[in-house]
Amino acid sequence: MSAAISVRLLYRYFGTIKAVNGISFDIPHGSVCGFVGANGAGKTTTMRMLATLDYPTMGSAEICGVSVVNHPDKVRSLIGWMPDHFGNYEHMTVLEYLDFYARALGYTGNERRSRIEEVMAFADLVPLADRLSNKLSKGMTQRLCLGRALLHDPQVLIMDEPAAGLDPRARVELKHLIRILAEEGKTIFISSHILSELGEMCDSLLFINAGRIIHHGDAESLKHGSDEAGGAFYDIQVDDRPDSVSDWVVLNPDVEVIESRKKGARIRISSAEPAKAADVLRKMVRDGVRVTEFHREERNLEDAFIDILGQIEQGNADIEPSGELQTSPPQAIRELLENTDSSPLQSPPSTEPEEGNSGGTSPLSS
Repeated sequence: MSAAISVRLLYRYFGTIKAVNGISFDIPHGSVCGFVGANGAGKTTTMRMLATLDYPTMGSAEICGVSVVNHPDKVRSLIGWMPDHFGNYEHMTVLEYLDFYARALGYTGNERRSRIEEVMAFADLVPLADRLSNKLSKGMTQRLCLGRALLHDPQVLIMDEPAAGLDPRARVELKHLIRILAEEGKTIFISSHILSELGEMCDSLLFINAGRIIHHGDAESLKHGSDEAGGAFYDIQVDDRPDSVSDWVVLNPDVEVIESRKKGARIRISSAEPAKAADVLRKMVRDGVRVTEFHREERNLEDAFIDILGQIEQGNADIEPSGELQTSPPQAIRELLENTDSSPLQSPPSTEPEEGNSGGTSPLSS
């Protein structure tokens, strides 16, 4: 079976700006993948192409085996799209808003009412049915946006920064809804700059920097050190003169001074193995180093992300999902792109509904 989302050598140039620069990745059916990157890294542009709202300069992308370029209408029936900015109609209540979109999707009669009732119950929108959609809090608005995205029961959810601007309670509520959707087997592709939250609910993490994929792997193994960035470590606080601590560290390559003070220092053991840490601690005590604190620290995802970025900057290369380093896209593709302008390499296909397509196509442009 093909992946739920499959991207191959996808490019999007705006003039000379390389917003997305030859990325490739697969997201399996039923998984939750977090999309991580700084502002301007290419997250939203990538998601907009997957949602058929932008057209690639070159490359391919498929949703459940359907091309976003050749069959955008079919793709829209397969995805639910939550943009980073929510658009609504000023004088519509929550119920009227969902009814409007259900009608736009082609639902009629009892089926339309059933779909609206189902998403309102799921997103806890029933108490808000008569509230004006433009008078909701940020958290309520995001629940309404999620309800709209789920009206046609899509297989894949694409969520661009859904937790941005939410208070702690609204974040917890949103994470709970995402977990339920994942348990139901939906594929979720979600971007965020809050790495700790992504680590809690994602199966895998996809890092993007300057339009290039620099890491794609399991969230837990990244956090605990099975990938590029290392894992846990041990910190030791000592109460000795900095010069004597430095002299001891020079003779023991398994440790490094992280912080020096007038009296004392913080030392880090490079190994995460308990036995190795115990050996270092035993040696310090034997050599008369006064240890006042000893504890294990788990690497967080922010540390891992920064470490991977550091590797990229030092090596001037990108880490591909396979773990191999690649400094540039294939020569033939690079030359072809350099000889084209910013327009697509071919005219976008017609977005008119295909024959026999009677509803279920998401009105993504609003």
